[in-house]
Amino acid sequence: MQARAVSTDDAALDDRVLLARIARDDRNAFAVLVRRYESRFYSVARRMLGNDHDSEDAVQLAFLNVFRNACTYRDEWRGSTWLYRVLTNVCVDTWRKRRHESPAEIASLVAAEPSRLPELERVDLEAALIRLPAEARAILLLRYMEDLSYEEIAQVRGVTVNTVKTQLRRTKAALRTRLTQEGGR
Repeated sequence: MQARAVSTDDAALDDRVLLARIARDDRNAFAVLVRRYESRFYSVARRMLGNDHDSEDAVQLAFLNVFRNACTYRDEWRGSTWLYRVLTNVCVDTWRKRRHESPAEIASLVAAEPSRLPELERVDLEAALIRLPAEARAILLLRYMEDLSYEEIAQVRGVTVNTVKTQLRRTKAALRTRLTQEGGR
């Protein structure tokens, strides 16, 4: 199927409609969806994985999974919820595969990557984030960066709302502790 130019009508389509069209191999709908989510996906992946290279790979793999598996999307979910689930699963898998890296290697990855945050804050926050378990980091980022509701996060991660609240509370406490420890050096 040949992709056609994206119209303003396409850009206004709901994610559910786009996913249904992608399931029918509509590459134009896929292009619209990629443009809609690529910067948000990259932002989440970057903060979950801590470096540009892994983040770019994760985003590409997530979009490939979306294209291949759009037929499995169930429209009782918001489209964005399903999309973030695909992305966070890829990021968690990537993080688990590279867990053998030492904390010093992880810190050097964080320090080597530019960010929009001021240098001192970036290193402290990102170094603390990268040391959190991937699942905890996903919940924190989805809540505070992507502004997803507890219910949406529960669907994305496949857990209950109470689990989301508990994990978020624990994650914030762990992040606070890590930032306090690193700030006291």
